[in-house]
Amino acid sequence: MRSLAVKRAIDITGAIVGLVLMAIPMVVIAVTILVTMDRPVIFRQVRAGFRGHAFTLYKFRTMSDLRDESGNLLPDEVRLTPVGRFLRKTSLDELPELVNVLRGEMSLVGPRPLRMDYLELYSPEQARRHLVKPGVTGWAQINGRNAIPWEEKFRLDVWYVDNWSTVLDLRIIVRTFVDVLARRGINAAGYATMPPFAGARDQDGQWSAMGRVHR
Repeated sequence: MRSLAVKRAIDITGAIVGLVLMAIPMVVIAVTILVTMDRPVIFRQVRAGFRGHAFTLYKFRTMSDLRDESGNLLPDEVRLTPVGRFLRKTSLDELPELVNVLRGEMSLVGPRPLRMDYLELYSPEQARRHLVKPGVTGWAQINGRNAIPWEEKFRLDVWYVDNWSTVLDLRIIVRTFVDVLARRGINAAGYATMPPFAGARDQDGQWSAMGRVHR
């Protein structure tokens, strides 16, 4: 319990300091998005948080609303704008998530929050990634980020759940700054980020579903 209190204290302190230090850059980013892509400036999406509970994630918008003749959105790789590409390469699009940290929906460090529909696709082992709060950065992020397969990413997430500590969190935060400067693991080849997660295979090679974590 004491470790959880320390983790929360680091989250609050880090989020406040980050928002104060990055206030002017965030305003510049918001104006740039407004000029190049129009509204909305902030991208909102419901993601799975602690124990699979839904929350609204905030990020800076990086994609346009380009659609085909039928009104369907074009692939992410096409809609990703030059400004959006820069924001992703520098991870500046993640800055609004500090608000999620202040609200207690996220931590500075933890498995990345993913789409709600993925909850039904995890294996029971992979689902354990939701036993801690999702993070702005995490163990998987400093060990390959989007350049590694989903299965490896989830294995690293579960390792973090089983081994997290204050020292590990601080180590991950420092490594994150190094990786952001080096722009490592930004995307999988041929994708804006990664291909969608299709599901976990069981030992018989069949697609398996685990059900919602919070049930």
